[in-house]
Formats: sequence, C-alpha cells, structure tokens
Amino acid sequence: MSGLGENEFFSILLGDASKPEPDAASAYEKAAVGHLRAMVPPAGEAALTQEKAPAPDRRGKASIIGRIRRAVRQEQARYGYFFLLPVLLHFAVFVAFPVAFSFYLSFHEWNILSEVKRPIGLENYAALLRSDSFVRSVLNTAVFTFSTVGLTVVFSLALALALDRPIRGVALFRGIFYSPVVTSAVATGLVWLWILDPHFGIVNQLLAMVHLPQPGWASSPEWAMPAVVLTFTWREVGFFTVIYLAALQGIPLQYREAAQIDGAGPWQVFRRITLPLLMPTTLFVLVMGTIRATQLSFGLIYVMTGGGPVDATNVIVLYLYQQAFEFFKMGYASAVAYVLFAFTFVLTLIQFKVLGRRTDF
Repeated sequence: MSGLGENEFFSILLGDASKPEPDAASAYEKAAVGHLRAMVPPAGEAALTQEKAPAPDRRGKASIIGRIRRAVRQEQARYGYFFLLPVLLHFAVFVAFPVAFSFYLSFHEWNILSEVKRPIGLENYAALLRSDSFVRSVLNTAVFTFSTVGLTVVFSLALALALDRPIRGVALFRGIFYSPVVTSAVATGLVWLWILDPHFGIVNQLLAMVHLPQPGWASSPEWAMPAVVLTFTWREVGFFTVIYLAALQGIPLQYREAAQIDGAGPWQVFRRITLPLLMPTTLFVLVMGTIRATQLSFGLIYVMTGGGPVDATNVIVLYLYQQAFEFFKMGYASAVAYVLFAFTFVLTLIQFKVLGRRTDF
C-alpha cells in the first residue's frame, strides 16, 4: 500500500481518533487518494461517493397492468352485453321492428287477410284528410286530452296539498287515492258504467233526490264524453298525486317559514313559493298526462262507449283499432298510428315551449 499500513488507511477514511498528527495528515490523505485512484478505474470514481442503482423498468410494468385492465374491461363488457341481450332482443322484436314495419305499411295498401302489399305512396295519408270520421276522432282526442289533463293537474295538486300535512291516517289516504291506478281499465270502465247508469246508477239516484236532471251519461251523445273524461280523470289522479306529493316534500321548509315571517298568507305562499318550485313537476305531469290520455284511453273508452254513441267518443287510438282489426286495413291503420304520434309529439313540444322557459331544472 505504498508505505501506508492497512489500519492507518482505514483510520484515515473513518476519521479514527488514532490517526496521525495534523502535520502528517495531509501526506497520509494524499497517499490514500492516490492509492485508491490506482486501484479504481477513472469511470468508477463516482462509485466512491454513491453508486446509483439502475432505474426499474416502469414501461414494462405499465404495459402489463394495461393489458390486465383491458382484459378485465373486455370481460366485463362481455358479461354486460350478455345480461343486456334479453332486453335488446325484446326491444328489437316488440318495439323497433313494429315501428319500422308500420312505417313501411303506411305507404302500402294491405289487407291483413291477404299477402299482397300494394305500394300506394301517400294515398293513405291523403285518405285520412278526406275522412270525416278521422277528423271527428282528432277533434274528440283533442277535447278528451285537454279536459283530462287539465282536471288531472288541478285535482292531483289539490290532493297532494291536502296529504302534505301531519295528520293521522295520512298513509291510509295515500293508499286509497292511489288504488285506482293499479285497477285495470276494463274493471274501472265496468264499475263506472254501473255508477253512471241512467236508470239505477248511484249518480242519477243522488241527482233525483235533489230534483236535478238525470243525464243519460254513456248512452247520450251529449254526455258520453263528460262520462269518459270523468272516469279517466278519476283513474289518473292518484298517480300524479303521488308525484306532486314527492315534489312538495322536496321543497325546503325554510322558504315557507321565511315568507310567513315576512307576512305572507297561505295563498301568497302557495302562489309565490310553492307553485313556482313545482313548475318542473307540473311540466312532467302535463307531458305524461298528454301521453297517457292519447294512448291509454283505449281500454276505458272501448268498454264504456265503444266510440259511440254516433262517434261522440271515438278518439284516434280507438279509430286506429277499428281500421286495423275490424276492417283489416293495416296500411291505413299504420298511417293513423303515425298521425297519432305526430299529434302527441306536437302537443309535447308546445308544452315544453310554453313552460320550459319558466322551469328551473
């Protein structure tokens, strides 16, 4: 070690207390550094301070993790499509195909008893405009829809306000008001036919007791429409009452309390606080009420009046059924179906246009 002992060398590096005197320390240090430089190659001098470990291969690990994640996602997607398959098949067979096929039929003349489908272009739609029965059904549908939707909104909101109070037995009343919704339209129509019977119905019996005229109701051309409107409204009120009640319970109580502290009365609280905050719910009720009135009224009207008397209650959906399954004009009936869709769509657009501006979603 060039005259430098091993013990002395390590004592210099470790700062041992037994190192030589300060005068000779520099000579020993120089000798130690020179000896180490002779033993270690110049490229390895950095290893004297700290040898850096090689960086891990992060790119390889990331690629492995990415492949695992992609495999998991692909497997989850396969299971997802597998569970969606029944719903997609149901939608394709019972929704998408009938919609497309009926649109195709609306440009053809086809009797369901024949295999021949003769293309006639827009003749079915032109025949609709020339048909007095169809025009009458459109007018009846408009009257029925506006009447039922308006009455449903008023009575549903009134019942929801009455039930939104801490009174005993409120849960029982909620169940009673909702029960007509789960009753079949056929059963509802039969019960109300008996209630509104001109001779022994309960309503006419009560009217006779107070010496008021007893209308013919479902058997009268003038009173048939009010009879089906009353019955359909009675059936729909419970459904929309629950929706309004949920919206009322979502309004913070602090708003009403603040208005009452400022001196607002019950009517002012309802008009300035409750009603504006219920506008999104009212829009929903109007749209859903319109759709239900134009599409779900078939069973009730078919049982109560069959569209009569003298087409007084013949709405579009019932007219469609008659053309398709009584006269077997499938192409003509398909055109009626798309007119019904256009009627409902236009009414919905008007409702969004009018109330959408005043609705804060």
